[in-house]
Amino acid sequence: MQLSEQELIRREKLEKLREFGINPYPAALYPVNHTSKQIKENFTEGKKVVIAGRLMSRRIQGKASFAELQDSNGRIQVYFNRDEICPGEDKTLYNEIYKKLLDIGDFIGVEGELFTTQVGEKTVMVKNFTVLSKTLRPLPLPKVDSEGKIYDEFNDAEQRYRMRYVDLVVNPQVKEVFVKRTKLFNAMREFFNEKGYFEVETPILQPIPGGAAARPFITHHNSLDIPLYMRIANELYLKRLIVGGFDGVYEFSKNFRNEGMDRTHNPEFTAMEIYVAYKDYNWMMEFTENLLQHCALAVNGTTKATFGEHEIDFKAPYPRVTMTEAIKKFTGFDITGKTEDQIREAAVNLGVEVDETMGKGKLIDEIFGEKCEGNFIQPTFITDYPREMSPLCKVHRENPDLTERFELMVCGKEIANAYSELNDPIDQRQRFEEQLKLSEKGDDEAMFIDQDFLRALEYGMPPTSGLGIGMDRLIMFLTNNQSIQEVLFFPQMKPEKKQVELKDNEKVIYDIVKKNKTMQLAELKNSSGLSNKAWDKGIKGLTKLGLVKVKKEEDNLICEVQE
Repeated sequence: MQLSEQELIRREKLEKLREFGINPYPAALYPVNHTSKQIKENFTEGKKVVIAGRLMSRRIQGKASFAELQDSNGRIQVYFNRDEICPGEDKTLYNEIYKKLLDIGDFIGVEGELFTTQVGEKTVMVKNFTVLSKTLRPLPLPKVDSEGKIYDEFNDAEQRYRMRYVDLVVNPQVKEVFVKRTKLFNAMREFFNEKGYFEVETPILQPIPGGAAARPFITHHNSLDIPLYMRIANELYLKRLIVGGFDGVYEFSKNFRNEGMDRTHNPEFTAMEIYVAYKDYNWMMEFTENLLQHCALAVNGTTKATFGEHEIDFKAPYPRVTMTEAIKKFTGFDITGKTEDQIREAAVNLGVEVDETMGKGKLIDEIFGEKCEGNFIQPTFITDYPREMSPLCKVHRENPDLTERFELMVCGKEIANAYSELNDPIDQRQRFEEQLKLSEKGDDEAMFIDQDFLRALEYGMPPTSGLGIGMDRLIMFLTNNQSIQEVLFFPQMKPEKKQVELKDNEKVIYDIVKKNKTMQLAELKNSSGLSNKAWDKGIKGLTKLGLVKVKKEEDNLICEVQE
């Protein structure tokens, strides 16, 4: 393992601590009795406290030093005085351990007394300290110059997401997003529990991936020798519980979809789904807007939230617009009574990308997504979806071509989806069979036929309304984050590229071709200025490492960088 100079120095300090008889990773409990926040909120001059955290800054001035300690609640100033810590003649604890062997980032425990400095800073006078954990890598802390300008911030997105543990330490504002995320989940639970609904758990590994139109992850159960799918939704299991006699059930579920990644999609995401017996989608609309108003207040203390350039207001009630009305308003095309071919032709004329695997429902969905979604900034219910788009939804009571479904749109994105649930087992079987035809046509997101779910419906499910909310997307809106990666502790990332140590001749060649992306091999060789022997070794080494590729184009050999 290649270690930097600072990492080598820290390892030397680690060994010196052990030579002094100090265990840099002690096992014993450390008796913390205060946090930085508690000290500041309940400050009493002279009060004895025991705190612990990371050493985040130091200003050593001979026999005295001011430092900052960071715990889970924030930072507190601590004051080290050599004679306070070492009242006897042996000054080793201060002179050697504190001054020479501790580093920024180390965890220490502090016993001390509270006092206020001459400039009014609430501070802990250190009477004794304990090394709790020695850090072997330096933290990428930002630096501030005399004019207040900040340098070397840890703000590269890929590094922040990949090393969230560092991000949380050096960018304290990041933690607030995840505090609000937990507040959101707690507020939702509180809202449901007060109404008597029951939180449940359903399987993640499923024999049939149901409840949504999405491409699943596939795995294999060795003992049973069967394929299993990671769930794409928990809907069909929650409905089974309604069949079983529960009046209201909900679950915060981890779902997995083997699809693309972008600023609003992660292959692993959290959804909340709730099903309530004897209700319909009209009731659920009112329930949803009251739920989100409650959550916004709990998270931010107001129903208003800023998202990018928009101020959005989650205060109920929200406008209701049918999908047919939305498409007609923003495209001029009326989907009512149109055939699949007519809708495909309209999509093409509107510049919407389509293919032959798309059925009527998928075509309408594409038109709405491309031409309508982005126009709905304030929370708006889009209602009454065409039947072909909603294979698990009850047919509209007034128009058999539509279903009793709504989606809630905010800033052009869907954050909630709800139905009057289909509980007619014969109709449901026909809908599944229609999905099967789409699958055979090439639609790899079409639903499977779940025979056990159909059997459950045949035992009878009362009229029910269900709601699903994308929790990751909702917290994005409540915290003004444009990327889903910002609201996930550990978002999915591409594999980390290994750092490769290049030989001198390899580095010369690689720097030239990397700058140009692609070059003729003969030109690259001339530009490198290397001898024949050094050139041969260098280009072969880079090819073996997979950093460049040599290929023939007509009569020329071309070298190109491999990203």
